[in-house]
Amino acid sequence: MTRGAQTGRAGDRPNGRRNRKAELAVAAAELFGRHGYHAVGVNDIAAAAGVTGPALYRHFQNKQDVLGFVLLNGIDGLAERLAGPVELAEADPAAALRPLLVTAAEVSIEQRALTALWRWQGRHLHQADQKEIRRRVGALLGQWMTGLRRLRPSLDPGEADLLCFAALSVFGSVGDHRVELPGPEFASLLASLAEAIVRAPIAVGLPAPVWRGGPAPTRREELLTSATRLFRERGFPSVSMEDIGAATGIAGPSVYRHFASKSDILLAASRRMADRLRWGLEESLTSATDPSDALRRLARSYVDTVMRSDDLIAVYTTELANLPERDAKELRALQRGYVAEWVRLLREARPDLSEAAARVTVHAALTVVNDLPRTGRIASRPALAPELAGLAGAVLGV
Repeated sequence: MTRGAQTGRAGDRPNGRRNRKAELAVAAAELFGRHGYHAVGVNDIAAAAGVTGPALYRHFQNKQDVLGFVLLNGIDGLAERLAGPVELAEADPAAALRPLLVTAAEVSIEQRALTALWRWQGRHLHQADQKEIRRRVGALLGQWMTGLRRLRPSLDPGEADLLCFAALSVFGSVGDHRVELPGPEFASLLASLAEAIVRAPIAVGLPAPVWRGGPAPTRREELLTSATRLFRERGFPSVSMEDIGAATGIAGPSVYRHFASKSDILLAASRRMADRLRWGLEESLTSATDPSDALRRLARSYVDTVMRSDDLIAVYTTELANLPERDAKELRALQRGYVAEWVRLLREARPDLSEAAARVTVHAALTVVNDLPRTGRIASRPALAPELAGLAGAVLGV
């Protein structure tokens, strides 16, 4: 059994001895996924695994080491599960495509908590672990890219890169929601959505227009911009008012002239993102000719909003738990309502889809758009906006 496989369940060693390190990793993955990295302490992890806090330090130096072990071994487990289909792809990429995608989907569903952890808590890793994760994921995607270019020889390396990362986002999308489907049906649906990505044509369009500037931002706007960037990079609990002030060039106490608290800054950022999404939704609905057209317009609008608001969308989707309960409840209702409109349109355009399948499909499309502008070598593509809109449309089937 690989280390990656051990993180999926409490491990026993071949000689019958308990693998305490693996048990701690399982407990940590569940707690991090449920409560977030910052809300979980070393003693919480130890208690969940049935040991004392000091006993954890026999295996890990600190909480960051636990997170690194969980994520690195999860990637190893995925690579092990995909080894067979990847080897087959070297000989016959067309025959290997579906088994490869189904296997990746199965792993994502089985390790759903780990998938969510990988997507949203990886920023808390040591730099060395972040670098190692990028290396291992890069090696895995490199194998996928080789197979994809054999399947579609007309793709250049950048296009193959785009499609492979987008397919990975489809699998990662299960970490962003709690929709349930029967196991085989769920894996088959995810695999089909990823296949729609890897077979999609590369959209041709004009590069996004260069922003030429505007009125000078107010101090409040500067603070909001700095704060959302810091919240995204470090997580809300790791950012202080002094940090926000320093990033804006003022003293920490001066921030209070504009915002009563750090939570007020997060609330202002989240409401702004909710407003931008609502405006895009309303404009798409009022100008559309039918549900499919509305979805295509909505996809273009969402891409535009995300690419202009990358810090805001990241904070809006990850940090609401740090708001006062009343505010968090209000904003989660707005998020659910926004997704529900996509689902309604998709089911009108494609009546064959069940409610659950439509929700899985919508979340996959949104995740592709959310992820790729944050992926270094993808973000610099000059025509990324039309490419993303085209990929979202491919996932939605419109």
